[in-house]
Amino acid sequence: MAKIRWAMMKLLIKQEHAIYYLKDNLTEEVLYGGAAGGGKSALGCLWLIEMCQKYPGTRWLMGRSKLKTLKETTLNTFFELATLLKLGNQFSYKSVEHIIQFKNGSQILLKDLFYYPSDPNFDSLGSLEITGAFIDECSQVAYHAWQIVKSRIRYKLTEYGLIPKMLGSCNPAKNWAYKEFYKPCRDGLLAPHRRFIQSLPTDNPHLHPSYLQSLLRLDKNSRERLYFGNWEYDDDPATLIDRDAIADYFNPIHIPQQGLKYMTIDVARKGRDKTVFRIWHGWVCIAREAIAKSGLDEVVGRARILQTKHGIALSNIIADEDGVGGGVVDFLKCKGFINNSSPLEMREGNAYIKPNFDNLKSQCSIKMAEMITNRLSGEICTSDTVQQTTTEEMEQVKLKDIDRDGRQGILPKERVKELIGRSPDEWDSIMMRYWFALRKSYSARVRIG
Repeated sequence: MAKIRWAMMKLLIKQEHAIYYLKDNLTEEVLYGGAAGGGKSALGCLWLIEMCQKYPGTRWLMGRSKLKTLKETTLNTFFELATLLKLGNQFSYKSVEHIIQFKNGSQILLKDLFYYPSDPNFDSLGSLEITGAFIDECSQVAYHAWQIVKSRIRYKLTEYGLIPKMLGSCNPAKNWAYKEFYKPCRDGLLAPHRRFIQSLPTDNPHLHPSYLQSLLRLDKNSRERLYFGNWEYDDDPATLIDRDAIADYFNPIHIPQQGLKYMTIDVARKGRDKTVFRIWHGWVCIAREAIAKSGLDEVVGRARILQTKHGIALSNIIADEDGVGGGVVDFLKCKGFINNSSPLEMREGNAYIKPNFDNLKSQCSIKMAEMITNRLSGEICTSDTVQQTTTEEMEQVKLKDIDRDGRQGILPKERVKELIGRSPDEWDSIMMRYWFALRKSYSARVRIG
């Protein structure tokens, strides 16, 4: 029956590739899509339908960032396909419980996977036991949500001789999907339990020509992403540092190394992430070090060694003062940077004005992004690995609530962690460099535009 159902649907070649990996005994995670119109939602719904029919009493998850959007999009696709396959009498939809109940005992649970600050660890999924999962537009959910759902796949696997299977769909985006699937696949480094299948609108002969033409009439960035499936483009208008500026930041042959030297220190929080040191000669970072899960004594000791090695005045050293960093500031006697403190006054002509930023971190991030965009700051000390991680973080330096009036702010650290799957330690040690440009004593000597 299942094979007949698939044949009836006249699957696209790329969909057939995905189904192969969804049925093998090795692949656990499949990412499908990478452009518009490639049949992403249809693939996920058809897979869930077949699994529910083939394995009675199993339990599957259909998820998306917001339950409301899931019901308005993916669920409608499910009903359309079920009607086409004449399966209307095989299941019932329990709208209150958000469950699709099959007569053979199988279920599809509809889940909201949005990151809520009140549930940062997705504890709401803690008691969940499922057989497999399909997450539509998975790039819109946090990587942690993807991992938590994966950890809940264990229901009746042994009974049916199955292995955990997850299917995700998405359009190109510079976030965890790029880092975990697209880039490793492009570089031939994708883990054997994962597969990425890119499906373009031109792969789908069922699309109306006018739809393809509408994609071609989009702005350049959207056209590159949604028609050509180009993952290197980011069309978010809130982005503060473009691709070319990031590339130039790591090749600053046009920026002189002159003036005073500075050190910025992003201190690990409770030993969970790394401490990053950056040494600056003027606006060029000439050295960068990191130590993982370090104690207070180790951070202070390393800072003193770097201070002596590079000849940096104590007044030109700043450390993140939040949490453990407060101890570093106390013992080192350096300047302290408090992320959520009020922004500093800025010089305009011969006067100082109160800036329109929501806090000090937003102020320094936005102004440092301007320095990078204007090719006034760079870095010469970075390995390929650090350059890649720093680039990921710079791409996420974006304005929040761009359509609202009021104080300017950037995406909070927790949101960036969702998008890239880790703490943005590199950017924090970069944006703190601008704090020295805000000191009145500094601004009196050097005019910063």
